[in-house]
Amino acid sequence: TAAAADLQRDYAHLENGAEDDTADVAVAGRIMTRRVFGKLAFFTLQDASGTIQLYLDKARMGPDAFANLKAYTDAGDIIGAAGTTKRTEKGELSVYVTQWTMLTKSLQPLPDKFHGLTDVEMRYRN
Repeated sequence: TAAAADLQRDYAHLENGAEDDTADVAVAGRIMTRRVFGKLAFFTLQDASGTIQLYLDKARMGPDAFANLKAYTDAGDIIGAAGTTKRTEKGELSVYVTQWTMLTKSLQPLPDKFHGLTDVEMRYRN
């Protein structure tokens, strides 16, 4: 399993729209954002070293795996993903996912990013 910062450093040479077919990478981390657009989805995955984008394509993953991904993942879940590296047209380094695994399901939603935990008692209790 590769760290997000290591992937950013190792594949900094990729040009926009290019894919490294020879790269076989695996990452694991917490889903911070999910953006699903029909047959395509983008997840932002965060690990201890930083963030990386997951590029999820229904045609590449298969219809069952993609449907499960859309149905069973939420922000806050910890997943593992494997695939190749690709830089999107807009210049974001991504893991072009071929397979994924649910590692831990988040039972509580993540705190609001703007306000955070405002309840002092809850902040110290958990």
